[in-house]
Amino acid sequence: MDVKAFLKRKNIEISWRRYCIDAMGAMAGGLFCSLLIGTILSTIGREAGIDILVKTGGYAASMSGPAMAVAIGYALKCPPMALFSLVAVGAAANGLGGAGGPLAVLIIAIVAAEFGKAVSHETRVDILVTPAVTVFVGVALSLLIAPPVGAAAMKAGAVIMAATTLQPFLMGILVSVIVGICLTLPISSAAICAALSLTGLAGGAAVAGCCAQMVGFAVISYRDNGMGGLISQGIGTSMLQMGNIVRNPRIWIAPILTSAITGPIATCLFGLEMNGPAVSSGMGTCGLVGQIGVYSGWISDIGKGVKESVTAFDWTALVMVSFILPAVICPIINAFLKRIGWVHDGDMILIRHPEK
Repeated sequence: MDVKAFLKRKNIEISWRRYCIDAMGAMAGGLFCSLLIGTILSTIGREAGIDILVKTGGYAASMSGPAMAVAIGYALKCPPMALFSLVAVGAAANGLGGAGGPLAVLIIAIVAAEFGKAVSHETRVDILVTPAVTVFVGVALSLLIAPPVGAAAMKAGAVIMAATTLQPFLMGILVSVIVGICLTLPISSAAICAALSLTGLAGGAAVAGCCAQMVGFAVISYRDNGMGGLISQGIGTSMLQMGNIVRNPRIWIAPILTSAITGPIATCLFGLEMNGPAVSSGMGTCGLVGQIGVYSGWISDIGKGVKESVTAFDWTALVMVSFILPAVICPIINAFLKRIGWVHDGDMILIRHPEK
């Protein structure tokens, strides 16, 4: 049998793009539609005293494993029977993976989905074979590797968080810059933060880095893109600039340097922590999810008795790191880059019309 021909016929593409960009991006979407939206609804419900929102949010958050797995299967273009079977796979991988469950789900759902695709429509009893293979492979792998994978991811995240606590200046820079760059690249910073369970002071640095990219690009490209560009990047995604970054990589200097400045400000000056869902650490100002995550962390800490109340200093820190500092620092750096001729007007246009 020609293996390459079989893989092509089954649309099984073993590549960095398919697994580390498409699958991770979809996984973040699954997290958003379950854990994140559930956290948001629960937080609103608790604050407003609306019990149905609290319950709705709880149910949504509890489905994060299946949501991630199905989203990954969708990105891998699974046929329906394999796609539906990933619900059980996601539940098993996430449950057995513990705090590092998202990384376990990513790895196991990919393998189970590809096995499901491989056997799909290969027999006359596809309705039995495809879900049986997909579920068996996924659950068996979950039992075998989900606990150690989850533990390893949790340990890696714990090391990063401990290092940030011990060296808030240096780690504030590193975490902020790296997560911010991942946000703008066509990979999922949210999925990375979720996989590493990145919260606390490191989570605050990650939020700072993401906001520096999103708000920074939104403000410095305002002349090129107007209000539409400001909104689409400021509360959407800075990934929209990737095409322009490829054309002129120097337009990325200002947002990156901004994240290198706001990261240690967040960790050293404000002590900003993100103790909500770890995925929020990698979302920045996208739908204000990063800020909602910080707020939900405050509420959670109050409930645990770790924090007494939300103070004016807390709000000042969040607003400064998320919006004001990036909106001020990034244009100053970009103005210098324009002055020396590295960046020009028109370099950050989002919609380019073909020349007639």
